[in-house]
Amino acid sequence: MNKLIYLWLAVKTVFCTCQPDHRTNDFKKVKAHYKNSKIGKLPAVASESSGLAPGKQPGTFWTHNDSGGKPELYLFDLKGKLLDTKAVPNAKNIDWEDLTHDDKGNLYIGDFGNNASQRDVFDIYRFNPESNGSERITFRYQSAAPDCESFFYHQGSLYLFSKNWGKDKWVKMYRLPAQAGEHSISPGDSIRISAQVTSAAISPDGKTFALLTYGKILLFETAGDNIDFSKPKGCFRFSRKQTEAIEFLNNTDMLITNEQGGVYQTTFR
Repeated sequence: MNKLIYLWLAVKTVFCTCQPDHRTNDFKKVKAHYKNSKIGKLPAVASESSGLAPGKQPGTFWTHNDSGGKPELYLFDLKGKLLDTKAVPNAKNIDWEDLTHDDKGNLYIGDFGNNASQRDVFDIYRFNPESNGSERITFRYQSAAPDCESFFYHQGSLYLFSKNWGKDKWVKMYRLPAQAGEHSISPGDSIRISAQVTSAAISPDGKTFALLTYGKILLFETAGDNIDFSKPKGCFRFSRKQTEAIEFLNNTDMLITNEQGGVYQTTFR
């Protein structure tokens, strides 16, 4: 990463707070309810972890590297030990940014980064580590293509969240069928957040979803079966350098990794 960009991210992370979110969107102050701990270090092969999804065995997780890395997934345990490597067939890592999963053992790899705003067609790979089969979900935006680094799966759909670079503080949410083929998408909801969203996850019971940013985590309640921004739940600081991946460990606790190799757990208490 360019040193100036890294310095800018470091400054943004240090000074990131939840105050604008408390004031503008009525997020609750929940920092006292969460304990943050470093629990491991990622294997060297996952030098730029940018997504997380649970493995088949409890306490194991898949991750991948950011743009330009090999089209591979890496399985590790909570201490960071490398357990397995899976090459994703018929795939290319243009800008892999996040990872999610469904209840049938499929992983979804979001190749939808658009840092330089030069792409107009994007891919999500649906990959099954057991069968080694993969399919491609291709999509376009109906309006100007944003940068996107985060998504999760819920009830047959994929929910994507824009990164809101620069002066545009509005995070847009998009819904995409989790089906192979070509799709066109437009925003379904938006919210003003004064930080760049880098990953997203939903709890196993489907009642809470989280957005990870550089410096904080924002929690939302789901509105029944609907995913939107209508029920802000809480916001708390999580300043651990360049955090790029989040996954729920259960309905309250979360696992986070950063691009410096750290593995962290935030525990509800």
